[in-house]
This record gives sequence, C-alpha cells and structure tokens, in this order.
Amino acid sequence: QVQLVESGGGLVQAGGSLRLSCAASGRTFSDYAMGWFRQALRKEREFVSAISRSGGKTVYADSVKGRFTISRDNTRNTVYLQMNTLKPEETAVYYCAADGAGSPWYAQPSEESREYKNWGQGTQVTVSS
Repeated sequence: QVQLVESGGGLVQAGGSLRLSCAASGRTFSDYAMGWFRQALRKEREFVSAISRSGGKTVYADSVKGRFTISRDNTRNTVYLQMNTLKPEETAVYYCAADGAGSPWYAQPSEESREYKNWGQGTQVTVSS
C-alpha cells in the first residue's frame, strides 16, 4: 500500500494558477503510475491527468489540455499538477491516486478511476469568478 497526501489547494481567481502536490509514503513510489482526479459538488468524479511510472508518458482530459501539466519526481516521492488559467467550473476537490503497481515502466497511464487502488484525502480548489 502507498499513502498519499495532497496539498496546494486553495482559493484563486479565474485565470489564476495553482500547483498541487501529492506526497507518497509506504511502498516504492516509482512502482506506481499516478493520476489526478476531481469531483465537484453533486457531480461524478472525473479524470484530470495521469503520468506513467517513468514520467515519460502523460495523458490529460480534453478540458485541461494546454493549461494543466502533470509531473513527478521519483526521488522526492511526489507528483505535481500545475494548473494554469483556472476556470470557476473547475472548482472541486482534487484527488491524487496511485494505480495497482507493477505496470510497465513506460506504459501509457490509465484514465479509468477503477485502475487506481490508492487514493489521497483530496484538496479543495476553489476558483472565483
């Protein structure tokens, strides 16, 4: 099992930026592909972005392409989500997640939440208009 703790959420004006971090502990961080998901009030959880174990493969939801950047530092056991040009409709709790471990080093990470077995507690992002 890997434990995940998100940070970096907060209140930002529309058009602003935030950088989320997710610190992992427990098992070897580089064993896991990592993802970011979000859930707005009264809405289903949705995929935001994911990154392979190596960091060389990334995938984004269409709605965030060109504005969000996922990255990871396997030496610091941390995955990041840089969010630029934020919109009010992106107000949500953002969750970091780790997959089931053992995926190929360079494999394309999954966009499916069911593939992610370990979840953080979430961090609130509020974008004001």
